[in-house]
Amino acid sequence: MSNMTMTSTTSAASATSTSSSHDMSSMSMGGSSNSSSCSVDMLWNWNVIDTCFLSSSWHVTTQGMFAVSCIGAALLGVSLEFLRRVSKDYEESIIRQFQRYAAAQMDSEMTPFVCGAPPTYITYRASPLQQIIRAVLHLAQFAVAYITMLIAMYYNGYMIISIFLGAFLGKFLFDWGQYRIVLGQTPGPAGSNMVVEEEATKCCG
Repeated sequence: MSNMTMTSTTSAASATSTSSSHDMSSMSMGGSSNSSSCSVDMLWNWNVIDTCFLSSSWHVTTQGMFAVSCIGAALLGVSLEFLRRVSKDYEESIIRQFQRYAAAQMDSEMTPFVCGAPPTYITYRASPLQQIIRAVLHLAQFAVAYITMLIAMYYNGYMIISIFLGAFLGKFLFDWGQYRIVLGQTPGPAGSNMVVEEEATKCCG
């Protein structure tokens, strides 16, 4: 009887020890998972490690990953200005194409010019393919601008500065200012003889 009592006591102590070690292991694992969770702040912050953007899969765990994220945010600003430039150039190419059509039509009709006659206008509509391309370019601009806005809403100072630098670099590279000055006219008020070919900066396309 004494041997049986000692054996059961030893077994119970062993089971209690195993259960305690299992609970401590579970607590340790749970603590480590919580320490690597995403840090999302809705106020201005300078967080680097354990920051997340847009989804939990974009989880920054090292400084190198954060540097790549900042470069990606800057490239969004650059790509937005690039898309605006492409869209502007495509619009100008459509206008030049219509101007060639109008010149050919005028040459074929040989309409005599009458001094003092009102100007004649010809209206062209974009073809379905041209309109699809215009819509795709607009969609791309809107998508890039919206994603950039969502990233900025995490209020991370490094990411916002990267977005600003990307916008600056994109404007510098892809939207170099060109100004057409009309000559041979009587000078009027300052800037009245200058045609500035610029576009206002828009947030979402």
